[in-house]
Amino acid sequence: KKKKKKKGEKEEEEPEEETDESTLDWWSKYFASLETLREWQEQQEALEKKEEQDAEKEDSQTDGKIIDKGEDEEKDKKKKKKDKKKDKKKDKDKDKEADNKAGEEGKSKLAKLSPKTSRKKDKSSGVTELKIYPCPLEDVDEFNGFHEWLHTFELLRGKKEEGDDDSRVVGKFKGCLQVYKPKEGNDDGTGSVIGGGEMVNPTGMFAHIPNNDPVGVLVRVYIVKATDLHPQDANGKADPYLKLNLGKHQVNDKENYVSKQLNPVFGKSFDFEATFPMESMLCVQIFDWDLVGIDDLIGETKIDLENRYYSRHRATCGVSSFYAIHGYNQWRDPQKPTEILKKLCKDGKVDGPHFSPGKVRVGGQVFDGAKEVEDENGGKRPSDEPSALVALNQWHEISKVGCPLVPEHVETRPIYNPEKPGIEQGKIEMWVDMFPMDMPPPGPPTDISPRKPKSYELRVIIWNTDDVVAEDDDFFTGEKMSDIYVKGWVKGNTEDKQETDIHYRSLTGEGNFNWRFIFPFDYLAAEEKIVISRKESLFSWDETEYKIPARLNLQVWDADHFSADDFLGSLVMDLNHFPRGAKTSKQCTLDMLKTDGSVPQVNLFKQKRVKGWWPFAAKGEDDELELTGKVEAELNLMSAEEAEKSPAGLGRNEPDPLEKPNRPDSSALWFLMPIKSLYYILWKNYRWTILKALVSMLLTAMIVLFFYSAPGYIVKKMMGA
Repeated sequence: KKKKKKKGEKEEEEPEEETDESTLDWWSKYFASLETLREWQEQQEALEKKEEQDAEKEDSQTDGKIIDKGEDEEKDKKKKKKDKKKDKKKDKDKDKEADNKAGEEGKSKLAKLSPKTSRKKDKSSGVTELKIYPCPLEDVDEFNGFHEWLHTFELLRGKKEEGDDDSRVVGKFKGCLQVYKPKEGNDDGTGSVIGGGEMVNPTGMFAHIPNNDPVGVLVRVYIVKATDLHPQDANGKADPYLKLNLGKHQVNDKENYVSKQLNPVFGKSFDFEATFPMESMLCVQIFDWDLVGIDDLIGETKIDLENRYYSRHRATCGVSSFYAIHGYNQWRDPQKPTEILKKLCKDGKVDGPHFSPGKVRVGGQVFDGAKEVEDENGGKRPSDEPSALVALNQWHEISKVGCPLVPEHVETRPIYNPEKPGIEQGKIEMWVDMFPMDMPPPGPPTDISPRKPKSYELRVIIWNTDDVVAEDDDFFTGEKMSDIYVKGWVKGNTEDKQETDIHYRSLTGEGNFNWRFIFPFDYLAAEEKIVISRKESLFSWDETEYKIPARLNLQVWDADHFSADDFLGSLVMDLNHFPRGAKTSKQCTLDMLKTDGSVPQVNLFKQKRVKGWWPFAAKGEDDELELTGKVEAELNLMSAEEAEKSPAGLGRNEPDPLEKPNRPDSSALWFLMPIKSLYYILWKNYRWTILKALVSMLLTAMIVLFFYSAPGYIVKKMMGA
């Protein structure tokens, strides 16, 4: 935002609103990371679109040239060039898919998890992000499957014959085989191999390779959510729950199944005390809960924790991008960044680390970081941890021994059913932390429990309407008129549709209501969705949770007594992003419904109260929007606590009643007020005709009386009576 100043003065940028860290949690990091993924996707799409446009431009320029003899040959060359570009683009897409598979899969996942992506969202300032991998951690290229020194080989029974299956597998051998040539002048044949790379420090073979002594490990498994699960029930849904196995340890979370969901949010963590290498294969299963019968396995995924535990990429606990000692981004590894850095330098025989305020030198390279960290009381104190963390995040820049360290992340793993091999049954988002039992214990697990929606109350006051199209013809006068009323509801809660009273006989499209709608709902701010829980049918065992956009629907109707009411127009307002209301009815036009960014937008969850004029629209015969009316409304959003302190009644009822509208006397139902209705229907439109008729009737009566009484009067005069 820029603040305008007087002429001759420079524009000064206004400071951005600081994020209130007390309102942030782990999900804030998660959705901010998804937003980054979305921006990356948009950039990739823009680049690809530009390449296609450039290719089409070259083709059109070539087609416009007049080529005499070699015209066909030139076209063939251009065609081959275009095909080559297409093949190159395909190869690029394949490489991109192999590199973290962040293509359409990431977009579909983003559409399900993140807030609405059809519009540009303001990125949350100051929110630390994590890395979201749309694939298993082992499939990330820079980690090489964690096989830099440890490999797994299956042990098979007997001789292979046709028709043999996995039943021949009797066990697995895990180890490392290295064949290398010793350095010249080294007669004893000893050497050292680090990570399967070059030989350094000839003090013995397989130096720095961990031994296979049993080691106790605290395994902490975080399950975020599952997506695109295969339906298991007749209604096309599933009731998923988690079951985890690690060696002889098992956790069954059947009690917390998620009803009728194919994209359940679990938000749970589980702790295991395991012994490597005997208990190193983690199996995460998703079952479908059934009221009667045996629960069905939807799918499972298996993770070899031992490979990760001993990997030089340090996959035990992800390295975050920012160091904090409290709050939503609190450092969760029992080892501080300085301790981790010292151990890596010692194991790799690297000079350092050498600390100075805000800097650290490792192997001839200097890394800069913050000099201070903020404590729980908001005070600053000097610390070397931020600079050490910068060095850890850039450890791959260290020569010879450097490699990428696993960052704080969420991995997406496909799940499979053994009875349906090769067919993906969905995906599960998770990560695993591992802590040696002989080290100081870690802190409590990170809270990733699903956010609970907050209760709100939306109060909508319909003040007036204007320029509403007239659909009916007056029975007596033939004039165009409408009996106007407004209907409103919040999307997803159609059972709570509310209507104003009827403004009868509106000749100009003007309607006066002063009518209040009240819509309570539960809202999830992180996803910008309204949460609705209800039973799908009378026979449903429990309620199903739905998440839908927060949208207010308003419609204007023409009431009819002896036929169905006529729909005139509608207005849909996304409470997170809708046009600012016009100040007057004349300023209210269809241009307010444009979505090209030219119309100022309002977020009701931030502004809380808005008032103005908005247009009603309906599709005409040519399928184009037509203006069918305007409504003056006031929207007031309150939390449930605020609404309880300031109650209000529906319509014009108590408490906090609204005044009755000042409607014209002609706006009345004829059989309730017949005299007044006849007055406005007949006298207002035909008063001169009625006066002329009365005068004519009076004159006619006088003439008739004259001719009736004149003969008798004349006879009396003649007879002298």
